[in-house]
Amino acid sequence: MKTLFVSDLDGTLLGPDRKVSAESARLINEAVSEGAMFSVATARTPATVGPLLNEIDSPLPFIVMTGAAIWERERNRYVHASFHGESTARRLVELYRKHGLSAFIYILGGDNVIHIYHIGDMSELEREFMEERLHTPYKNFHILDKEDGELPECLDRVLLFYSMRPTEEVAKVYDDIKDCRDLRAVFYHDMYGEEIALMEVFGSEASKANAVRKLAEMVGADRIVAYGDNVNDIPILEVADDAVVVENAVEAARRAAGRSIGPNNEDSVAKDIKKQTKMLKNLE
Repeated sequence: MKTLFVSDLDGTLLGPDRKVSAESARLINEAVSEGAMFSVATARTPATVGPLLNEIDSPLPFIVMTGAAIWERERNRYVHASFHGESTARRLVELYRKHGLSAFIYILGGDNVIHIYHIGDMSELEREFMEERLHTPYKNFHILDKEDGELPECLDRVLLFYSMRPTEEVAKVYDDIKDCRDLRAVFYHDMYGEEIALMEVFGSEASKANAVRKLAEMVGADRIVAYGDNVNDIPILEVADDAVVVENAVEAARRAAGRSIGPNNEDSVAKDIKKQTKMLKNLE
């Protein structure tokens, strides 16, 4: 039986310093050398996933952007992506502009680079967000002096609309689209507090759960072990044969899991993968 191990990053595999510890990398590499199939499922893009997992030797593709894409690090290419349809993407652009809501639009180019455009007036927070991500080979920002930049003629490869604006502004658009069947909108608050809302709008098929199923099919796995810590990990926990949370997981994630291991600051995921790999080899 081939087992695929899939872990969330922040709060799960990564320690409090948001890095993979040397010990976790060592344990996972040992497990991979013994035949373990290891990947991650994260909201991050390859721009940060690549450097974070630099010391881990797994040849498997990684699930990025909350399941909107599956990225192969060795060849730096996307092997699977879930896009908005052309008509849906254009409808969203019109709706955002109608409500005066700005957004970054992530489009996967034929060059395997994510091209990012911006619509609406750019806030200082958005500008800081952009400037922190400018110097990477994985993304290309098309932000002109006029912040409401011209979009490509074809919008059939849009992966994501991303907004970070005052909560009341974002809520107006979210209320208009939250029940639409041809897209998936996620509205939440993060490090910026309750005053700033974040909204991610994906294609209807884009999810961590669907991406995990797809990856398992791609690598020929017939069993999935998933690790998580937060609400956005519940989809992968629900599709896993063995759903695992770290000790620091939120209660909602705990309810979706079958078992719990130690906290993320004790290399708990890597230890469990190593332990499970040894047990599976003994069963062969």
